[in-house]
Amino acid sequence: MKNILIGFFVLISANSFAQTNIISTNPLAEQILVGNYNPSNYAATTIINHPDSIIKGIENEVNADSLKAYIIQLTTFKNRNTGADTNSLITGIGAARKWVLNHFQQISATNDNRLITSYLQFDQSICNINQHKNIFAVLPGTDTANHQVILIEGHIDSRCSSVCDTSCIAEGVEDNASGTALVMELARVMSKYTFKNTIVFMATIGEEQGLYGANAFAQYAVNNNIPIEAVLNNDVIGGIICGQTSSPPSCPGLNDIDSTQVRLFSSGSFNSINKQLARYIKLQYKEELLPLVSVPMVLTIMSAEDRTGRGGDHIPFRQKGFAAMRFTSANEHGDASNGPGYTDRQHTSDDILGIDTNNDNEIDSFFVDFNYLARNAVVNGIAAAAIAVGPQPVTFSVNPLSGNVFEITISSSINYPNYRVGVRSTTHDWDSVYTFNTATDTITFPQSSTYFLSVASVDSNTIESLFSNEVFVSATGVGSYVEPQKSFELLQNIPNPFDEVTTISVKINQPKNYQQALIVIRDLQGKIIKKLPIALTNEINEVNYEHGYGKVGIYTYSLVIDGVEVDTKKMVFAN
Repeated sequence: MKNILIGFFVLISANSFAQTNIISTNPLAEQILVGNYNPSNYAATTIINHPDSIIKGIENEVNADSLKAYIIQLTTFKNRNTGADTNSLITGIGAARKWVLNHFQQISATNDNRLITSYLQFDQSICNINQHKNIFAVLPGTDTANHQVILIEGHIDSRCSSVCDTSCIAEGVEDNASGTALVMELARVMSKYTFKNTIVFMATIGEEQGLYGANAFAQYAVNNNIPIEAVLNNDVIGGIICGQTSSPPSCPGLNDIDSTQVRLFSSGSFNSINKQLARYIKLQYKEELLPLVSVPMVLTIMSAEDRTGRGGDHIPFRQKGFAAMRFTSANEHGDASNGPGYTDRQHTSDDILGIDTNNDNEIDSFFVDFNYLARNAVVNGIAAAAIAVGPQPVTFSVNPLSGNVFEITISSSINYPNYRVGVRSTTHDWDSVYTFNTATDTITFPQSSTYFLSVASVDSNTIESLFSNEVFVSATGVGSYVEPQKSFELLQNIPNPFDEVTTISVKINQPKNYQQALIVIRDLQGKIIKKLPIALTNEINEVNYEHGYGKVGIYTYSLVIDGVEVDTKKMVFAN
């Protein structure tokens, strides 16, 4: 995972040129990505397309031993730095990417040759190498009339403390053989099933130097009008042990263990397609997978797009307008600072498989929990499968009737058997999800001063579409709805209490000219902690406040416009 705060000038000198000549080395893969293909050419001999069969199959067939085997093989390449050896058949990034491509080809051979493999090749000077390749495999969907693509990705490159060190041992087990193995295993498991939408499994390159492989594919998608519906990025996804350091918000302390929680990072809050994707993933887990599992997982929707000062391969896709999010372990071993006294494993030669505790030349204490990694793979697979087999999204309008009673009207060219409305108030997750079976229905929500509403269609197999854009409504009084009097309305921060990041929003009721708008954070003694500029241009305008990690307390935040304090609210920081 890339440490955004380090080496800006090093990165500029090491990677001086923009990406050019971005191509798929297999023209057939490109034709499928753009939707120019005959689905019957990729039909399975035995078609398994019912969501229940797919969900149970993914849950049963993802194998911890397979994941372990992939990771062990990835460690044998010694150094998977983006600038490492590309000619050797046994070490370096070239050997690693050939092995992954061969794995995808073997999967295809055992599944009616339905999985179409390719490199995404692009030219860019990174660590003194001028040409680079992502490895990807495409599972064609059956619906070319409404062609959509779902991407499951994880970066394959590794690193030591120096961003372009190609001679160190950089096995990169947690960061990010774990994510690469997850992608490979889902390709193996999911290729036997038939989906309406196309699924892409990709191992990216150049993440550690600046998210370059992901950016290349995102730009390739834009250049070729590839309709990416969702991006699920997996980075540092198999470890369960907390380091001495960890990028906040992370773990309580050294050697803390958490094998039942995974963090979902995504950009934005109100009306964010990225947060909507994270909410959808959590909903699918709770309703489709949780009843089947023996070890329940906690899916935590985080406020920020990534850990403080960090980044990942979901970001270039979000920047290009695609819905994208990141899965990361609850605990990670280090913050990649690599300064004096840094003893953690991340971004060092110590990011290895484990240790031999009894001197029998066999690793018996592992730094990756393969069962935990398998559970995270299943979460990914179920979410991607639901999107790939589900119905088309719908739009809606909302009419506040009285207080907490609203009339919801669906707009859709297709009449679906059911619809759902997700309602949230003070958190990033839905408070409730209601189901109704007519295009117009009246629903009573729990009492709240604010509501963020979005809707989804539900097909005959009870699978939801992705949820629509959000609509913000306010309710005041008993049985009445009134428009707020203020031109600018400061909303309660979300979530509250919060961890290290919270989202502060301002609603515009009546546009008004101004010169400068700030969110001013103070402690209870009135000391100014932070001033955050905010642009008041949309109906809902947001800014993230990064408090840090390891403190507790009550703070105030004020909206200040042209030096005048418009409104103030309290917020709680709870570690």
